[in-house]
Amino acid sequence: MAYLVNPVAFSLGPIDVHWYGIILGTAALVGLWLAVMEGKRFGISPDFFMDLLLIGVPSAIIGARIYYVAFKWDAYKNDLLEIFQIWHGGIAIYGALIGAIIAGYIYTKRKGYGFWRIVDVCAPSLIAGQMIGRWGNFVNQEAHGGPVSESFLRNTLHLPSWITDQMYIEGQFYHPTFLYESLWNLLGLLLLFWLRRRPFLRAGELFFSYFIWYSIGRFFIEGLRTDSLAFTAPSGLAAFIDALWSPMRIVFEPGMMDYGNVRISQLLALLIIVAAIVLIVVRRKKGWASERYADPIVSTKSPAAAGADAGEGI
Repeated sequence: MAYLVNPVAFSLGPIDVHWYGIILGTAALVGLWLAVMEGKRFGISPDFFMDLLLIGVPSAIIGARIYYVAFKWDAYKNDLLEIFQIWHGGIAIYGALIGAIIAGYIYTKRKGYGFWRIVDVCAPSLIAGQMIGRWGNFVNQEAHGGPVSESFLRNTLHLPSWITDQMYIEGQFYHPTFLYESLWNLLGLLLLFWLRRRPFLRAGELFFSYFIWYSIGRFFIEGLRTDSLAFTAPSGLAAFIDALWSPMRIVFEPGMMDYGNVRISQLLALLIIVAAIVLIVVRRKKGWASERYADPIVSTKSPAAAGADAGEGI
């Protein structure tokens, strides 16, 4: 007998508490804990990261919604109130990252910290949050890939029944792309843990490494999905992206798209990978990355920094 997870964890009177919200809340708390633990090595107060979370989460939600609506404007332009009804679905992870990064930049500058130093500390938190958060898609039976056979899930991937059964949606089994991305992010988290103890790592480079790793996985996994935001691009660009994805065809078939010929997340992933690599190289050559990850992190607004500035004027 198939067992399906009820999206509602429990009810408090008329209020339903969904597993999706619980999972996202857990992801945020785990990310906060990781940042606080690493921040202690540099003498940064846990309150700093708690405030950063309180500012970053709503900014991420707003950014995720704006990003999605911008690329699906035809679906919203005649019903503007629907834009604010995010419980109907429609958010994008890259938009969430943009919103969180903008808010984080403003907050860290106001606190007197270097932006690259703080995002380095938070990079493992970001990928851990995404690793956990993808299980919300599992519960909601969303963000899956294209159709597959039951035997592929049970006998080829050797998935347990509680995952396989949940991938049976409206009479068809589907790729558990949530699982692929979650496992990829787990490997990325371990990689970041290893990298941040390497003496060669400069300020900002752990953050760039996070984006490179995540975007590589997202590029290939996105090609399996059936709900991608897309657009119609020149045939040469579409062929180029398809050629890069083609090694996946050894095992997988790409997911069908309802419109367009290029998935926006795939194109953005490629641009991010290139941009991150270029920034690492340029920042080193120009001497803009003189600080190392292991160097002390000091706020220009801390009492110690203020005292040092006063001493320089004596």
